[in-house]
Amino acid sequence: MKRALSRLLRPVLAAAGLVAALGCSAAAEDAFPMTTRDFAFVSAGITLSGVIDQPTGGMARALVVFVHGYGPTDVRGWSMYADLRGRFATLGIASATWDKPGRGRSEGDFDIDQPVEDGAREVLDAVAHLRAQGVPGSDRIGMWGISRAGWIVPIALSRDPDVDFWISVSGVTAEDNFLYLLESNWPLEGRNAEETERLSSEWKGGLRIFRSGGSYEAYRSARAHILTDPFLTDVMGVKDFADETTYRAAQEAFLGAENVPVEPETGMTIFVDGFDAILRGLDVHVLALFGEKDRNVDWRKTRALYEASIGRNHRARLTVRTFPDANHNIDVSETGGIREMRAMREHRKSQGYYEAQLDWLRARVLR
Repeated sequence: MKRALSRLLRPVLAAAGLVAALGCSAAAEDAFPMTTRDFAFVSAGITLSGVIDQPTGGMARALVVFVHGYGPTDVRGWSMYADLRGRFATLGIASATWDKPGRGRSEGDFDIDQPVEDGAREVLDAVAHLRAQGVPGSDRIGMWGISRAGWIVPIALSRDPDVDFWISVSGVTAEDNFLYLLESNWPLEGRNAEETERLSSEWKGGLRIFRSGGSYEAYRSARAHILTDPFLTDVMGVKDFADETTYRAAQEAFLGAENVPVEPETGMTIFVDGFDAILRGLDVHVLALFGEKDRNVDWRKTRALYEASIGRNHRARLTVRTFPDANHNIDVSETGGIREMRAMREHRKSQGYYEAQLDWLRARVLR
């Protein structure tokens, strides 16, 4: 039901600019001291396909599993994460990543709203496969994840205590961040404070009416301005209920579902129940990176959550680094807004982005 609701109300995270941010040219990939081979494993009855990189200078000392954010993938065609995979190889660290179901060479059907539980199961199955095959570096496995992976990785870590470390980029809180995205981008779209507040109130008001069993007429009335907001409809591509029939069908399904938790203040769907408890129980070293111009997810709220959970676990160690000039993808950005992300033709990582990860790996993983 969470998936169905998300499709109807479009609580998306990082669709804008994601491919460009994670892609890297094949030439850049070839410039690093590593060899790349195909690998495949089975998860939920389908074969998922990806690549493994091994450093050429000697036996791998660790292995990083890359976990995707929101949106489609093509790990080979887009050379995804090649900038990091190559740099990790210079430290003697192997890498593994694979395509989501229905993308690249992976079997299955692509679901852009794939439940995070399914994503976590994929990660755990991949890790089990790497260990069973004795892939060099798999005796010390860590995870790297961006955006939506901030839900997937903690679930996987909570179920596999033998994973050693986690690099979180633009992580998330328990609930969907779409309202934050709207409120952060509306001023960049020319809305003043009063207009932004009105639109935000309409968004939350419509959700309350929908979830409390209110009528279609009341829902439409509560959303009088937001229904025609060009950022929501044209830029983000949000499609509201086409008519009363579709509204009622979705509402009945929601009201008939069990345990669909929402965040009280924003009304947004909570994707991971007990998320703070999961984070508190992670006995791993964590490096958390945030762009201070992130207009996709509330990085301040995520940082506070990490500090109050992971940061208070004496068996873990949290390191946080923020980048003042960076957007959601840690690209240098003027505004951090969705329009700017989509218009970018060149992507330059914020100064210190690579160094922060390499230095942390040397100090916390390879020592």
